Amino acid sequence: MIKVIDKLAWVLIKDGKLLVVRSKGKELFYLPGGKREAGESDQQALVREIKEELSVELDSKSIKYMETFIAQADGKAEGVSVKLTCYFADFSGELLPDAEIEELKFIDGRDEAVCSVAALVVLKWLESKSLITGKTL
Repeated sequence: MIKVIDKLAWVLIKDGKLLVVRSKGKELFYLPGGKREAGESDQQALVREIKEELSVELDSKSIKYMETFIAQADGKAEGVSVKLTCYFADFSGELLPDAEIEELKFIDGRDEAVCSVAALVVLKWLESKSLITGKTL
């Protein structure tokens, strides 16, 4: 039986680098976002999750679908996948780790070692589209 964890993710690129976050007690970084609650649209869930995790307000009118990725879920049994539906969005406020988030940082293609499998898949896709800086400068 294949299990898929359905998550939404915010893709923020600044100066050729991708925003990633790390939860308390975890080693790897992943994309900020989370799961929908009952009755929530993708936009509503993304706005709520980002406010909880990073203390900023996403501009719901600016939310734009980017791509959906499926990868092995971090820290889960083999065969458990995460489906990441990724969105771009503008925000207001100052990015600060909140709730379960311990650290946030901007990474590029040279930072692959710190990424969860799903974050790595997104990172490589963004690199292939020249949206972030690759391994070689």
